[in-house]
Amino acid sequence: MRFSHTSDIWKEFPELSAGVLHVQGITPHADVGASIERFGTIARLRLAGGQESELPEIQAWRRIFSRMGLKPTQYRSASEALLRRFRQESSLPRIHPMVDLCNAISLAFAIPVAVIDLAKVTEFLEVRHASGSEEYLTFSGETEHPEAREVIFADGAGKAHARRWTNRQSGLSAVREDTRSVLIVVEAVHATASADVARLIATLAGELESVFSIIPRRALLGSSAPHFEFWPTGRPAPSP
Repeated sequence: MRFSHTSDIWKEFPELSAGVLHVQGITPHADVGASIERFGTIARLRLAGGQESELPEIQAWRRIFSRMGLKPTQYRSASEALLRRFRQESSLPRIHPMVDLCNAISLAFAIPVAVIDLAKVTEFLEVRHASGSEEYLTFSGETEHPEAREVIFADGAGKAHARRWTNRQSGLSAVREDTRSVLIVVEAVHATASADVARLIATLAGELESVFSIIPRRALLGSSAPHFEFWPTGRPAPSP
């Protein structure tokens, strides 16, 4: 299986920095409470100086959304939406240890972190412009079609696993209790994105080893190294 951004995405958004982790063998029973509290404290300290919209990581994604023709206050990046809810409610709902951990780290770094159940992905996952024919399953069970040229996460079966880039993840590949293998995608576009994405990836890898006793495969991606290849559990490895 392969994850990548198309060359068009790298050309149109040269400020993009991305990182990925392939994680196998997760369970819904890990205790991430201490990690959530630690990263939540970092987020609270950052928000003490002002609202999430003032953070450079969030402002950068707002500029990208404006370039894509979207109203930044109507369509927020996943990290901005999490920070906004966290600021208003002082916590986030618990969903699954893997998702809860990634959400907490997203809060601390103010960077979107997507967690995708690989059992629901066909052949590959690619960040690209939509044709308009792809199918996107909402969390309420409705099927939508992304608009042409919208930036989506698409697989080999024409399923959109995220709409409006970092705005909305699909209900199809959301992590559930029976999820065992996930792909975690981290993307940022602010001035220090390259260093911050590398630091986030290293931090998350350390947490996964500590909490889940898992050492993930990981990589940093760029226009000169846009592909990440991996072999999910249950699928044959390539011949030597």
